[in-house]
Amino acid sequence: MGLFKFLKDKFSKKENQEQSEKYQVAMEKSRKNFASKLNLLSKRYQEVNEEYFEELEEILIEADCGINFTIQIIEELLQQSKKEKISDPTEINELLVDKMFVDYASKGDIVNDIQFKENRPTVLLVVGVNGVGKTTTIAKIANRYINRDKKVLFVAADTFRAGATEQLSIWADRLHIDIVKGKENQDPASVAYDGVVRAKKDNIDLLIVDTAGRLQTKANLMAELSKIKRVIDKEIPGAPDETFLIIDATTGQNGVVQAKSFAEVTDISGIVVTKMDGTSKGGIILAIRDELGIPVRFIGLGEKMDDLQEFDLDSYLYGLCVAGENDE
Repeated sequence: MGLFKFLKDKFSKKENQEQSEKYQVAMEKSRKNFASKLNLLSKRYQEVNEEYFEELEEILIEADCGINFTIQIIEELLQQSKKEKISDPTEINELLVDKMFVDYASKGDIVNDIQFKENRPTVLLVVGVNGVGKTTTIAKIANRYINRDKKVLFVAADTFRAGATEQLSIWADRLHIDIVKGKENQDPASVAYDGVVRAKKDNIDLLIVDTAGRLQTKANLMAELSKIKRVIDKEIPGAPDETFLIIDATTGQNGVVQAKSFAEVTDISGIVVTKMDGTSKGGIILAIRDELGIPVRFIGLGEKMDDLQEFDLDSYLYGLCVAGENDE
């Protein structure tokens, strides 16, 4: 059974419908820009030919799946269609979904949830350019684990952006958790140090460190992040345990560029994609995974606190490719 049919069967079952519903609703714009175009394309061709694959390539690129990913997938589909004498457009579209799954899954382990350390704080470093929803995402991550009875502490180490500390403080108040703050333009590493000391003293489960969102000077950013990491590691050997990069889905290929830039200056353990409900180009997740091999750990499917969900590849592909198969 192909993945296309598997996803339809899986999410037609009542126990899985709630899981996929948020993805379906949030990805409506992306689905109309992708699945609907695939359906219309298959209806216009009785058999696949060179023009069919050219149009399919265009659909993938317009969905922000990435040039490299698109070229690779189209080439694989071409070869398989010739080898197995597949001419049915619908079958080609179903093979496309299979290959999307395999391409993502084959690039490494898919572990989403934060794995907590025993007998010490687990440290999460958060990076990302300004305006991607970093502060709100930090709050949503904190809320997720507060609801699991974890003790969370914020560290406002973005000391250079006006309002960054204030915004994080507002969320700390709303969530009824503590925050370690520094003075404006204070060395971020020294604020991180204060946060680690506090986390150890207060038996914190999850320490979330917000960092500056500047990319204009990579050398300075690299030095800053390296110093923060050294300070944390000195106090808690092996930490930070996670470094999440926040990417705004609505920025399209700019988001991929940002991911590449941050990957050049620090080790990223996971991507959090925000504002998925606001984009019509949901292929960005495939592009990021293809370009960097880094897994998407969480995905923002709306504005509510519980709309930050663990990334689920099946639900994502269903929401992007399958759920809208009857859309006009």
